[in-house]
Amino acid sequence: MPLRLLVLLAGLTVMAAGCGTTGVATVAPPEDPTSAPAAAHSVDTATAEQAFQLLGRLDQAWKRRDCAAVAELTTWVERTLGGRACEATRNGRPALYSDPSFFLPGEGDWFAALASKPSPAYFVFLREGGRWRLGAGPIPARGAAPETPTTVAPDAGLVSQARVVAQRHLTYLTDPAGVAGVRFPAGDPVRGLRDELAALPGRVRPDRLDIDVELPEQPTMALPLSADTMLVFDALRVVYRQRPKAGSSALAHPLKKEAEIIVLAGVIKAAGGLTTVGVRRGPA
Repeated sequence: MPLRLLVLLAGLTVMAAGCGTTGVATVAPPEDPTSAPAAAHSVDTATAEQAFQLLGRLDQAWKRRDCAAVAELTTWVERTLGGRACEATRNGRPALYSDPSFFLPGEGDWFAALASKPSPAYFVFLREGGRWRLGAGPIPARGAAPETPTTVAPDAGLVSQARVVAQRHLTYLTDPAGVAGVRFPAGDPVRGLRDELAALPGRVRPDRLDIDVELPEQPTMALPLSADTMLVFDALRVVYRQRPKAGSSALAHPLKKEAEIIVLAGVIKAAGGLTTVGVRRGPA
């Protein structure tokens, strides 16, 4: 889904930058963001293998420095991330990944892959306009690879938790005091990201900085790995609004960025909460 559709969800309020914190979000949970569209169909391994070959066509587009082709072969967050990288560099191709393991939802026009070479990375493919496109990737993987998906239906409570993973990420990142009670394990990249965002206003003083965290309209994508485990993909857009101090016309500490996209892969467990297994960041 094109990123021009990214919207700030209703109810998001932003604290003053002078307080040195990011925004505080109050967002109603989506009705059912993981439900399949009416025309959804199953994706089998053969279909996934064929769609994965799209990475080869992308590689050739990068080789030709054909940014229009890169845009045509991508969608969702990758259309912005890949397009920005192509326009900015006009050189330097992403590595061509291989040896994938596939994570196939029971229904839906999407699937995920974990490529092992040249280094572990996740990819999300979406079917749009009658053809497969790369929605996100490579998302550098961290930690042990998730278990192979099974056909066992996950617990209903776990499915409900998976539906609001994006909301959980947004709440955590905009709640530096932790009053909302959302938690991530020690060493999780999302904890480091929240610390980074909370510290930025102080780092750029006397400049003033507002930070908004937004959610895309693309629903959270989740699939069961077992009865008590699900693999989840979602994305956030972080917007930085920096202004000089009162009476000044120039920034003292320019950030040199206005917005970035953060793509997250996570494993949610019925007993163990949510753990981040992949992160990708890039300019929006």
